[in-house]
Amino acid sequence: MAARFMTLADVAETLQVSAAQAYALVRSGELPAIKVGGRGQWRVEISVLEDYIQGKYAETRALVASNSEFEAELAD
Repeated sequence: MAARFMTLADVAETLQVSAAQAYALVRSGELPAIKVGGRGQWRVEISVLEDYIQGKYAETRALVASNSEFEAELAD
């Protein structure tokens, strides 16, 4: 059976950010996660992480498109 959840360390490795940055994404609510177990360890569902990544791609595309339009206006 394939894993459904990732630890924050796994998330940090996948996104190539620090563990503190991964934790901050979760604590801010930007990256949805759950707390499990008696120690309250954070887990992120793999599909949620994939959705988060796709959302970031969409944000970047929109930013690039808006910057291209702005730069074209400056050239006129």
